[in-house]
Parts: sequence; structure tokens; C-alpha cells
Amino acid sequence: MVDVPPWQLRAAFARSLSDMYGTEVPAYTTLLDVSHQVNADVVARLGADAERLGSIGRVTAERHGAIRVGTPREMAQLARIFGAMGMYPVGFYDLREAASSAVPVISTAFRPIDAEELALNPFRVFTSMLAPSDRRFFSPDLQRRLETFLGKRELFPPELLRLADRAEADGGLSGADAERFLELATASFELSAEPVDRAWYDELEAVSAVAADIGGVTTTHINHLTPRVLDIDDLYARMEQRGIRMIDDIQGPPRWEGPDVLLRQTSFRALEEPRTFRMPDGSVEMGSLRVRFGEVEARGIALTRKGRALYDDAVAAADERSRGLSAAERQDTAREVWRRAFPTSEAVLAAQGLAYFTYRADGEDVVAEPIVYEDFLPRSAAGIFQSNLTAEGSKDTSQEGAAFDADWMAGALERDLHDPFELYARQSEASLREVAQQHGTTPDEIVSNLEVRA
Repeated sequence: MVDVPPWQLRAAFARSLSDMYGTEVPAYTTLLDVSHQVNADVVARLGADAERLGSIGRVTAERHGAIRVGTPREMAQLARIFGAMGMYPVGFYDLREAASSAVPVISTAFRPIDAEELALNPFRVFTSMLAPSDRRFFSPDLQRRLETFLGKRELFPPELLRLADRAEADGGLSGADAERFLELATASFELSAEPVDRAWYDELEAVSAVAADIGGVTTTHINHLTPRVLDIDDLYARMEQRGIRMIDDIQGPPRWEGPDVLLRQTSFRALEEPRTFRMPDGSVEMGSLRVRFGEVEARGIALTRKGRALYDDAVAAADERSRGLSAAERQDTAREVWRRAFPTSEAVLAAQGLAYFTYRADGEDVVAEPIVYEDFLPRSAAGIFQSNLTAEGSKDTSQEGAAFDADWMAGALERDLHDPFELYARQSEASLREVAQQHGTTPDEIVSNLEVRA
């Protein structure tokens, strides 16, 4: 008998991870406290306009996690675990290309794909996999030893995988099985107390701190857990006022007077956490690692392919003009570029087909409401990763990179890899057809006469 459907498993897992991570990383609890304060202040100041991209209940509950694994087998097992919670792989991200330093991973994101499921609980997990076959980072000998090491470990107990498969097949679990599933799933992402092989970890860290975090240990762990905030610039300032050191930049579009689009992210810097190390002589010593950090995000409107091309061009132009500038100067420069590149109203975004909206009838009028961006930006993700690295690592650009793409990822996961643009377009077009039918007209006529609520 099914007592706990996938969305309730998803919501309970997000809460369980958050409680666990707050115990392991106390600064994360501070981040949550500040996020709640900022959100409450924004709602008090703006009222209903603060909930234009999601109710405050949804925003408060919203989290995204980040997990790193080493092999296609481990990725496929994660797909089964997340599938039990109604989360599907969406998008392909190549951080090897997005990062200037050594970040040898490819990624996807597991999340709900239906608007109704997202409204119930929008938990999403950015999931990265190491690419040992990429010769820019790993020699043939290191690849062989790394794959041997990864092939021997078991990240997820068989009982957890059996429960995951049952939940996905049956559409949920009984109460007792749900409790056991959540217990095993949460434990799989706790930081292990097992001593780390110092020499092996150091060898991988010389290539990439991310590679060491993935392949230098026998377990995995939640790398960061991200709340959503309505004013990320205010949060950044408040965290610094509390003495918590933030990374230099807020990644993504600049703060400006126009519509919020896509995703803005920042984090507090990775903290030194005590770990035990097994030394080459077999002794065990105390030390520390900096691998986990506290990320926070602000979400905007989902852009169409045309809008995304405009965004990418604006990013490139801002980068070109910002070289050698301070963080504040980079933001000012980005704002100047944005004002020339992007419309300053939702109405123009909709009219020019630059962003996704849903449509509803309001008497004789048709109102367009923005669709929130549910996904990630490889450049921003790479920027967060880089800002928290202990060193740049090594990347031999004279070597040929290994070929990975969305089709490869779908094959590794043995699941369809959803295209985020298609998901947004499907949601928008369905609402447009419904409103057109109600008004006895065509979708094209609705769009041409659209009035977007400010």
C-alpha cells in the first residue's frame, strides 16, 4: 500500500538533508536564518509583487542540492534514487568548458518536470560526474588507477536501491518503507568519518580539488544545499555583516532595474572542516579540507532560446569589458551592457519571444505571467566551483578533450534526458491554447494583442 507519494518523499528528503547539513555545517543554518529574514522583509515591502515568481511558501521551502559522483554506474544509481521522488534528469552541463580552471566534470540536474509537482515541492539536485578519460586532466595511468578505485566503492546500499525501484514502480511507498528510504538516502550523503588516504587525495588534488573531492574518498556527500532568496544582494551584505566571508562575486546577471531573468548565485567560502588522514606510513593524523560551502540563489524568468542567445552575448560583452576590474566595477559594467542588450519590461520580453510566460483569462483581457527558471547556468556553476577551490589545479589544453554530450548522459542514466527549453515551451503553449479556446481566437492573435501585467 502506498502511503507516501513521490512528492512527499521529495519534500521529506529535502528537509532531512537540510537538518543533516545544518548540523554538519553550522554556517548553513546562519544562511537559512538570513534568507528567511531577507524574504520576510521583501514581502513586507512589496506585498503580492514579491510572489510574482513563486509564493513565499514555495520560496521558503525551496532547496537545490549538489552532489558529485565518479562513474556512470553511480550516476545511474542516483537516477533511481531521485526517480523514486519524482525527479527526472533535465539538461546537460559541461563544466570542463565553462571553467577556466580545472573542473573535470559533466553534470545534469534531477528535478520535477511538471508545474504541479514543482508547486508541491521544487527540490532539485545538480549532479556532477568525474571525467577520468579526459586527457586534459588525467594521464592514462592516473585514469586507470582512478577508475579502479571508483569501481571498488559502493556509495548506495542495495536496500536503498531496492526501495527506490519499488517507489518508482508503485508511485510511492508505505509509511514504514518511506521512513527507511529517507534514513538510508540521507545517510548516503553524510560526510564520512573514515580516514582519507593522504597521498592519493594529494595526487588528485594536484589535478583538481573537485577531482579529489570525488575520487579521493570512498563515499560521497552533499556538497552544498542552496536556499532561495528574493534579494540576493541584500543577503550578501547581511552575511558579510555577520562576519561570514562570501566569494567575490554574485554569479549570473547583474542587479538592474529590468526584469530578473535566469539565475543569480553566490556562496560563503568553503570552510575548513576537520578530517582524519591515513598517512603513507599507516598512521592516522588530524587535518582539514575545504570542499563544502553555502550557496544561495535568486531565480528569475526562464528565457527562450532566442533570449538565451541574447543573454550569452551580453555575458561575453560584459566579460570583455570587465577584465582587470574589481567586483563592484564588474557589476557596474555588466549593468551598462544589460541596459543596451535586454528589454526593461516583461511586456517586451513576451512580445519579442525572449522569455516564457503562461497565459490566463482575466475577463476580456489576457494576462501573461512569467515562468520561473528552474534550471542552472554552467558558467555560474563553474564560477561557484572555482571561487571555492583551494588551487587552480592543472589543465593541459594541448590535449584532446573526451567527448560527452546529452545523448551520452541519457545513455549512462538509461533514461530520457529532458530539454529544459522544451519543458518551458510545453507549459507556455498549453496555457496559450487554453486561453485562445476560451476567447474563441487563435494563439497567434492572443500573442499579438498581449498585455503583460507589470
